[in-house]
Amino acid sequence: MVAQRPMPKIGSDLLAMVDYLDTCDFTSKVEVFIFFRGQIMQVTRTPEGAVPRYFVRDDAGNSVEPIHDFLRYLDARGSSPNTIRSYAYDLRRVWEFFEARELEWQDFNIANAVDLIAYLHDQIDMRPGRSATAPGPDRLSPATVNRALAAMSSFCDWAIIAGTLTPPNPMRVSKSINKPSVTDRHRPFFEGISRRSASVSVIRVRSVHRLPRPMSDDQIERLLAEVASLRDRALVLLMLHGGLRPGEALSLHLEDIAYGRRRVTVRCRDDHPKGARGKSRVERVVDLHDGQALDTISAYVMRDRPRQTDTPFIFLVGGNGTRRSEPLSYAALAKAFARAAERAGIKSPGVTPHALRHTHATRMWEAGMRELTLQRRLGHASPESTRIYTRVSDATVLAEYSRAMGLKP
Repeated sequence: MVAQRPMPKIGSDLLAMVDYLDTCDFTSKVEVFIFFRGQIMQVTRTPEGAVPRYFVRDDAGNSVEPIHDFLRYLDARGSSPNTIRSYAYDLRRVWEFFEARELEWQDFNIANAVDLIAYLHDQIDMRPGRSATAPGPDRLSPATVNRALAAMSSFCDWAIIAGTLTPPNPMRVSKSINKPSVTDRHRPFFEGISRRSASVSVIRVRSVHRLPRPMSDDQIERLLAEVASLRDRALVLLMLHGGLRPGEALSLHLEDIAYGRRRVTVRCRDDHPKGARGKSRVERVVDLHDGQALDTISAYVMRDRPRQTDTPFIFLVGGNGTRRSEPLSYAALAKAFARAAERAGIKSPGVTPHALRHTHATRMWEAGMRELTLQRRLGHASPESTRIYTRVSDATVLAEYSRAMGLKP
């Protein structure tokens, strides 16, 4: 029997905890997990009225007040529940760093920011479905690390405005850059003449920029073949042919559908009792002339949608249970989608409800829709968000390569 080592200090590298657990018997492991769970910070969700609220609690169960005040600020500013939830989880990681280093958050500086990056790189990804004791646990991805760094930067910006942190923001670095004051044509003659300008950026790590992958026609066909209910089929077609975000589709009211004009109005609402809402704060009209989406929505409303309800939301839980008249949540939508994808044999990390929006955007671009028009249809505030879809798809690259090589399709 392997001798059991002393348990590592809470807040140290989780891999050390994994090694320690290898020396424990089953009973000891259970005791360690119970102890460990009570010693780490947790994010809790507490419903208040119509919209859930999120709290970061310390090992004693008390709310971490600086984070709580910041999350309240985000809520007052109109941030979505999902955005607030992400900030809560990201700032929880940062506060665990403060506890591990025995550091007060007001004393956080640029040197600590560099140490924070190293700390985050050493943390293990503990998303649902993963275990710290599983073979080869994954570290946090660069994208997750950058998200936590950006969350801390936003928190510091707020703390400076609130007067609880002395400027400058330790998460932001500035450098002087030269901007030519003359045209490229005259630059060789005036090479030394330039204007200096300061560039400010958030501290971050290098990450791989992954493009959204649209679903293939075969995947779409197989998915639709496994979507049994009218409600779920209507949701899939709405996101596929209208490019709506899942939250936008779930937030639709009955009055938002104009069947005669073949269009849907996506409005800015915060009244969904389960927190679903769109990302954009600009209302838009989405025309639907595909011949399937609106017809399926109409069939669902007339035949399957619960009748004895006064809720304005289109998509409800349904069935025969006591919650049948409640609006559908994003979690329920994602679960139904994942089950259909699994039955269709296409389940993978990239096959999600949001992938239907990616598919729609890619199809519209490759069919000839202009970038500005696509930006408006998708409800993007910035053209940069739309530009990720203007890159040709893998299928188009293959088709043009085959044509250039004289290969038969």
